[in-house]
Amino acid sequence: MPNPPEKSLLDIPAKADLKSVLAGPLEKLTSFLSQQVDDFEEQIRFLVRTCLQNSGKRIRPSLVFLSGDTTHPETLTKLVRLSAVVEMVHIATLVHDDILDGANKRRGQPTICAEYGEHTAVLLGDALFSHALHMASQFETVEVCRFVSRSTRRVCSGEILQTFRRGDWKIPMQDYLEMLDMKTGELFSVSTFLGGKLSGYSHEVCNLLKNFGSQLGIAYQAYDDLTDFIGDESKIGKTLGTDLVTGKATLPLIQLFQLKNNHLTGEMTEALKSGNRSNVRRILLDNGIYDAGINFVSSLWIEAVQTLALIPDELLAKRHLASISQLLREKLDELANQQVSV
Repeated sequence: MPNPPEKSLLDIPAKADLKSVLAGPLEKLTSFLSQQVDDFEEQIRFLVRTCLQNSGKRIRPSLVFLSGDTTHPETLTKLVRLSAVVEMVHIATLVHDDILDGANKRRGQPTICAEYGEHTAVLLGDALFSHALHMASQFETVEVCRFVSRSTRRVCSGEILQTFRRGDWKIPMQDYLEMLDMKTGELFSVSTFLGGKLSGYSHEVCNLLKNFGSQLGIAYQAYDDLTDFIGDESKIGKTLGTDLVTGKATLPLIQLFQLKNNHLTGEMTEALKSGNRSNVRRILLDNGIYDAGINFVSSLWIEAVQTLALIPDELLAKRHLASISQLLREKLDELANQQVSV
């Protein structure tokens, strides 16, 4: 069984009621995003509306609100706009990801690519990126647009780098983590950093929020990579096994190839070439890779919580972010206790 986190790391302010904290801000976000649909050309509004309605968990907007000060109306207005910006960037990346992965389902619904074709999906993703930057440009300070555009570039660069490394099962772990930081950590960190900055927090606190967001994003993406191999598609609500089909080198495979067992890596290489997901899962399960993966993600989660512990206790953001990080811990525990079959 995977090792539990050190108890002392959880001794930060008590778990907040996230639903009550986020209900109002997320409702304002939904209303704001709905208003943005009218800015698109009439013929494609139904596509934009479909993307916004199927966007899912709103993790990045939640990070904006939990990192910032939602108690002041003027600040909340800024945070709502910022959350819309990062969510629209994220939605655009999902539209493009589904093309790259050949995914047919997301949130239990057909993907744009599956329903309307690759050409439409590519251009719709581009339109969403463009509108996100347009919204970012409407802040009084150009800093927001600068940070968001940099983050958008890094997210896309991370996807390109992962495409270059397809089929490279011996990728160094550090390279893998850097790609996770670009793909997921980047938008998490810009959400926490700018959430704090727009709320008037100190430079030191904003940098801690930025580091925490990056670390949490890396842990979350590594967890997501694990679920692609061992998750339950009916519960997750999206197409699983796409990493195997597209040849992405992700955590379970990297850890297996790090064992440097020629017989084992040869057997896995054959299973990967044949696309036999059942054999891949069996090899990973028989060699303790699932437990190793969960322990590794746990260590990434602990790093994020250690950074969070450095934020002053008097800031509500600390308590709120402790709660959202605990949700990942609970998801990881569920994965650890899941019966994995081949």
